[in-house]
Amino acid sequence: MTTYTELVQQIRDYTETDSNVLTDTIVNDIIEHTENRILRDIDLPAFRSYQYSNFTAGNGFLTLPGGGSTIPTQFSVIRSVMIYPASGTGDRTYLEQRDVTFMNEYWPDRSSTGTPKYYSQWDYNTIYVVPTPVAANYVEVGLIKLPDRLTSTNSNTWLGDNAPALMLYGCLIESFKYLKGPAEMLQIYTQSYETALQEVAAQQMGRGRRDEHQSGVIRLPRPSFLPGFSKPGPTGPIEGGQ
Repeated sequence: MTTYTELVQQIRDYTETDSNVLTDTIVNDIIEHTENRILRDIDLPAFRSYQYSNFTAGNGFLTLPGGGSTIPTQFSVIRSVMIYPASGTGDRTYLEQRDVTFMNEYWPDRSSTGTPKYYSQWDYNTIYVVPTPVAANYVEVGLIKLPDRLTSTNSNTWLGDNAPALMLYGCLIESFKYLKGPAEMLQIYTQSYETALQEVAAQQMGRGRRDEHQSGVIRLPRPSFLPGFSKPGPTGPIEGGQ
């Protein structure tokens, strides 16, 4: 676990600088750049969010819904769009993603209504569906949201608490680029970042998305020896024998 204050101090200690060189403003930028890099490098459950809203009958445009975990200007990627009746009961239907040009050809008359089948990201904060909704369907939007920011007023985040090494090495990469530090140090921290990234990915995207009942427990191969045989050779096969 690494708090904001601890990470700032670690960055300055590792780079052997102080607040006169790496000011709070610069360090905050370094941390934000690292958070954004991790967002793009790995698909973490912590970045996922489901938001809910409803269409207006006769209007195929919907501003991306907000909520406690994200607001329209803070999402990164749309993962899915699902609609269901305003009553809250009945079939739930996932819409298929298409580009706007396809949708304009498929449903050229936006005043004509029906049950939505396709969606597209119209602009940064808006999705567009066709056919134009005939009813005020409810909608569930699956999003990848921007990470919660580690700041002086928000001392703990998921990344700081659960992936402190990844955050540290990512920040050191940005720091040494800013300081124009030795290339070999930048290479070391880049390799350390990649190693930490693989470890977090193995836990969150590998083990974290397996079901032991369906997939079984992950097992690592271990060499076994038969009585009367020597150790496996450098390439693995058993050598020697009776």
